[in-house]
Amino acid sequence: MIDEKILRKFGAVEKRLEKGEILFLEGNEAFFYYQILSGVIKMNNYNENGREMIQGLFTKGQSFGEPALLGNFPFPANAEAVEKAHLICLEKSLFFEMLKKCPEISIQLLEVISKRLQFKAMIAKEISGYEAEHRILTLLRYLKKNSKQEKEFCVNMTRQTIASLIGLRVETVIRSVNELKQKGSLKIKGRKIYI
Repeated sequence: MIDEKILRKFGAVEKRLEKGEILFLEGNEAFFYYQILSGVIKMNNYNENGREMIQGLFTKGQSFGEPALLGNFPFPANAEAVEKAHLICLEKSLFFEMLKKCPEISIQLLEVISKRLQFKAMIAKEISGYEAEHRILTLLRYLKKNSKQEKEFCVNMTRQTIASLIGLRVETVIRSVNELKQKGSLKIKGRKIYI
C-alpha cells in the first residue's frame, strides 16, 4: 500500500514471523505501523469457549492494525502469522512524521480503512440477519469482487477460515457449501471452492 521506499526513507525496519507466531495480542499498545512484504497475517479474537473469530486476513502489500495506531487505543485483536511472513514496520512517531510530510498517504489510509469498515458492516449484517448459505455466498462474492477477477474465482481459504470470518461452525460451512454446490451456486474442484 505505502511505497516501500518511502517507508524505508522514514526509518522502517523488517521483521520476519514463522507460521503461527504472534506479532501482538489483543490489548497490547500499538507502537508500529505494519505492512506485509510476503505471507499472510490474520487478526483474530477468541470467545470464552475458545472459538476463533477472524477479524481480517491480510496479504502482500496490505497493512493491518492502523486504527489502534491512529486512534491511540490498544489493539482490539491479536495478529498471527498464518504462514511465514515478512513485514516492514515503522515506529509510531516516525509513522506520524511521514503522514505530516506525505499527506497523500493519509488519503490512501482513509480509503483502506473505509473499505474495511464496509466489510465489517457487511459481515455484521450477515451474522445478525441471515442463514449460513447466504452468509457464505455474500463473503465469497465480496472476495471475488475485490479480486477484480471476472472469470471463475478460486477461494483460497479453508472451510475453517470461512467459518471464523462469518461466525459459523466449520461443520455448518461444510454442509452449506455442499448444498450450494448442489444448487449450482458454486463449484468444488478438488477441495477448492470456485465461484
